[in-house]
Amino acid sequence: MDALTDRPLAAPVQRERTAMPSSAPLAMPAQSLRRWTDAERRPLKAPGLWRTPWFARLVAFGGMVAITAAGGWQMYKVVEAGGVTLLEWAFLAFFVVNFSWIALAFTTGLLGLADLLVHGLNRKPVLPPALGKRTAVVMPIYNESPARVFGTVQAIAEDVAATGHGASFDFFFLSDTTDPDIWIAEERSYVALRERLPDIAVHYRHRPKNTARKAGNIADFVTQWGGNYDHMIVLDADSLMTGETIVALADAMEKDPDAGIIQTLPRLINRNTLIARLQQFAARVYGPVCAAGLAVWSGRDSNYWGHNAIIRMEAFASSAGLPDLPGKPPFGGHILSHDFVEAGLIRRRGYAVYMLTRLDGSYEESPPSLMDLAIRDRRWCQGNLQHSRVIGAKGLHWATRQHLATGIMSYVSSPLWLIQLLIGLFLALQAAFIRPEYFTNQFTLFPAWPVFDSERAFKLFLITMGILLAPKLFGWFVTLVNGPARRGCGGAIMLTLSTLLEIVLSALIAPVMMLIQASSVSSIISGRDTGWKTQRRDDGSIPFRAIVERHWRHTALGVVAAIAAFSISPYIFAWMSPTIVGLWLAIPTSWASASATIGWSLRRLRLLLIPEEYAPPPIAERAYHLGKEFEALALEDGKALDLVHGDPAFRDLHQHIIQVPPPRVRGKVDTDRVIAEAKLTDAQSIEDARQWLSGREAMLVLHDRALIALLAALPHAQQAEPERAAQN
Repeated sequence: MDALTDRPLAAPVQRERTAMPSSAPLAMPAQSLRRWTDAERRPLKAPGLWRTPWFARLVAFGGMVAITAAGGWQMYKVVEAGGVTLLEWAFLAFFVVNFSWIALAFTTGLLGLADLLVHGLNRKPVLPPALGKRTAVVMPIYNESPARVFGTVQAIAEDVAATGHGASFDFFFLSDTTDPDIWIAEERSYVALRERLPDIAVHYRHRPKNTARKAGNIADFVTQWGGNYDHMIVLDADSLMTGETIVALADAMEKDPDAGIIQTLPRLINRNTLIARLQQFAARVYGPVCAAGLAVWSGRDSNYWGHNAIIRMEAFASSAGLPDLPGKPPFGGHILSHDFVEAGLIRRRGYAVYMLTRLDGSYEESPPSLMDLAIRDRRWCQGNLQHSRVIGAKGLHWATRQHLATGIMSYVSSPLWLIQLLIGLFLALQAAFIRPEYFTNQFTLFPAWPVFDSERAFKLFLITMGILLAPKLFGWFVTLVNGPARRGCGGAIMLTLSTLLEIVLSALIAPVMMLIQASSVSSIISGRDTGWKTQRRDDGSIPFRAIVERHWRHTALGVVAAIAAFSISPYIFAWMSPTIVGLWLAIPTSWASASATIGWSLRRLRLLLIPEEYAPPPIAERAYHLGKEFEALALEDGKALDLVHGDPAFRDLHQHIIQVPPPRVRGKVDTDRVIAEAKLTDAQSIEDARQWLSGREAMLVLHDRALIALLAALPHAQQAEPERAAQN
């Protein structure tokens, strides 16, 4: 029995006007990936809630095996005419691996189709009369626009309060911001938000060092204040959730004592560029089918996507402490894609992890351009490949290993497809130009000669395309037969045209993303760390020159591939044409992907329309208008050092908000702090300090009360000049 399981319910947190509530430490030990015994698994409190979906798993994985075996046999028959060469065996092996990937997507989509046709798309939650436990709603932020995130949380908090359950929730901004000007703008926005929400507990904390990034940010909150709360709902900086959804999640967690994580299915909204609208449409039409199928066969052994979910605090603290992986990044160090691993460790402890795919009111946003998508994808790629160090951890449920394998395969599949494509091209080249060796050292009646059954190959190509596109067609059909969803997508005709347009545009983007992901996998394997950059969240365009620099190699490769394919055979060129055309158009496609003008034009034509645009969620409109109100306050215009130096009232408030640093260890000197103190001591004016202090040093000054005192004592240059003249 876990020690945390029997602890008393946390007392209601006093709603003082402080930046953070009273500390309530909660132990969160790092979990071992090498040691585990079944005795460490907690006993179930409600075994009657557990149902293993054996039939759904038989359909998903048995169907995948059957389809893969049939496809592999057909490909063998394609290449076995005239004998199978070593290169053809390699081609067959890569085909089977890649085909199994799309076969599982097909069977999962089939389960999702059946589930949605039986149970429908969405259900309005029935809210409880009262909640008995406390929940923290936490939003980790990292160099985000304060106006956006504080406006969003105000909209969420107001919506929660409107349900009548506002007293059960506290809201937290957990800042890891590294830009001092943004940090101070966050504090000023926080003060403004407290004045706007006098009856709601809103808190703010900034970490001096963003150790372990988002996972470390959440862990820091849990270990210092987690004991105050029974649950936490984790948001991303672009997350948005309605009050009803948040209350429904808390109610579901209270009714299921074995639930560790309950995940929602966020919908993509609020974006207007071409690629963002493409992703929004795909997520809205195809996403529910894939998510429903995944939820059906996963059951209570599901996954976690890092946000828009509720987590039982005791489960997280006792089970999800992440260890550092041995070695250096990109495969060692802090675990980047922590959410998959946290879900697996919580499931290992004996808690359920599952999805409520039909719970409405959960939203997020998508990258505004193909280049932004590639930047985020590079980070995700490293995190998922890092899971190769975790997938063999002791005690993990096999479904967890499957989720980890799926994440790994989602990126490894790109270089595998590329290798298969190159092998196929080489085989065709060999068949067209290389003469057979009739007289070899070994006696054979016929030369070794790559021969293909072209008719069977064409049929297999059509079958493969059908299996690949089937989940999209399933999503189209489910949306078509659902009246509100169909009308929200512009009606049956516009829904169909939008689906066809999405398929064409995705086909153009797919070869470019294949090369980008293959390059990412290659660079990670070679040892290059991705770092952690702030994600762009606006709809701003990208300079055309930057697009050309990013994609000219893709275009050049498309030209070379076209020449090579056409020189072999027009049929080979036709077979490779989807990939070739996508590479040819890499530059204009990337440029168009970032265009809000094209996106708005499609919206006016009712193409790629989603129901959330046809009837915008009130909370999304409220968050947008509140963000504009925060922008109008101009809280982001000032410079951090000037504000803390020149405004005594804000300086006092700032010193009240910052955390007291731990006592310095004797003999251990922070060289950055020493340098910052020396610069402040030498400075004769605030202008000197502003000019001399680096961003890192400014952060240290603003986190240290002693250094703040030195900063506050500095005069302005015009005041310092007479003093220097008098001294001289």
